[in-house]
Amino acid sequence: MADVTMPNDLESFWMPFTSNRQFKAAPRMLVAAKDMHYTSSDGRPVIDGTAGLWCCNAGHGRQKIIEAVQHQVAQLDFAPTFQMGHPKAFEAASRLASILPGDMDRVFFTNSGSESIDTALKIALAYHRARGEGTRTRLIGRERGYHGVGFGGISVGGIVTNRKWFGGLLTGVDHMPHTHNLAANAYTRGEPEVGADLADELERIVTLHDASNIAAVVVEPVSGSTGVLVPPKGYLKRLREICTKHGILLIFDEVITGFGRLGSSFASEHFDVLPDLMTMAKGITNGVIPMGAVGVREPIYQAFMQGPENAMELFHGYTYSGHPIAAAASIATLDIYREEGLFERSAALAPYFADAAHSLKGLPNVIDIRNIGLVAGIELASRPGKPGARAYDAFVKCFEQGLLIRVTGDIIALSPPLIIEKHHVDEMFGILAKVLREID
Repeated sequence: MADVTMPNDLESFWMPFTSNRQFKAAPRMLVAAKDMHYTSSDGRPVIDGTAGLWCCNAGHGRQKIIEAVQHQVAQLDFAPTFQMGHPKAFEAASRLASILPGDMDRVFFTNSGSESIDTALKIALAYHRARGEGTRTRLIGRERGYHGVGFGGISVGGIVTNRKWFGGLLTGVDHMPHTHNLAANAYTRGEPEVGADLADELERIVTLHDASNIAAVVVEPVSGSTGVLVPPKGYLKRLREICTKHGILLIFDEVITGFGRLGSSFASEHFDVLPDLMTMAKGITNGVIPMGAVGVREPIYQAFMQGPENAMELFHGYTYSGHPIAAAASIATLDIYREEGLFERSAALAPYFADAAHSLKGLPNVIDIRNIGLVAGIELASRPGKPGARAYDAFVKCFEQGLLIRVTGDIIALSPPLIIEKHHVDEMFGILAKVLREID
């Protein structure tokens, strides 16, 4: 049977986060992928500047993962993890726990970043209740934060367009201000100098509600989906201090920053800040199979391990938590990360990547460039009355010229697979520079 390069019907699929009518009028199809490149439906190679959707950190078509999935689906296609188990789920959890920071020794499996966030929020609420502090129900997020699309995630999230269509969302949620300061920090390499004091807004919120009513604070160490917002120096450490002082749990959303994106296993290691809970997905299976996870510190887990041994400690879970095929893919992915030293490789290449990103300074309409690890954000001036139009045009033209980028509003985000070589970096930024010179 021949490979299908174009579907016979575009109408039935309601595409996520897509201008459906615009796309279906001029579709862009990817039909194959290997290493650093996709193949378009018309046979062109397209360099992957976004690791798929921040997830294919080890590149595409990795044989070790393919074989692990093939073997697992033939041996055990599904097994329940409610009151039952299978070996791969326990092995995957153990392997993942071995690279988690500090005493974060427990892993709860989900199927996505959205599910991971909702799981972490529920664990935080249940933890306080298990300890006799059931009044701690308030959740604190941050403006311009992205935490998936579950009701919990969009409630603590701070992207207006993701929130405004869906009513009141969860009650008892507050938001800290975002840290983006274009006037003070434009064209910063790495962590900005200005803005650590914004963490003290959490103290104001604590004063308003009293710590006895606040369960958790959730932030992305680096906000990816809202345009690569790098935290100011000392900001995350200050959040940790305030949360510890008031007995509030700190949740890091590492769905994007985990698995080598910043040159270390997780951003918490990069910034030397230990959260209480950590959400993961995307790179956990290299994007091959949907999977997510929540890392939990040992004292939090033990707070649930009380009462009769036959009692369920947490009334929460998913049919596919720890799915055998996803677990097999995760184990193989973690093997590749370790065997090829991809996290260390990411750290070594980061300065070259930063130089390439900042070489775009001075091009038409570029008003800021931000970078950390192997991720960069290039902010463009918006066209009057047409926010997002200029970056979208860049997205389309880049695809036509063989580069896949990600855009959010008028911000271009680049986050290539960690297997990237210097000549790929040159190619990516060369195409992007050409496109930025061409668009008005």
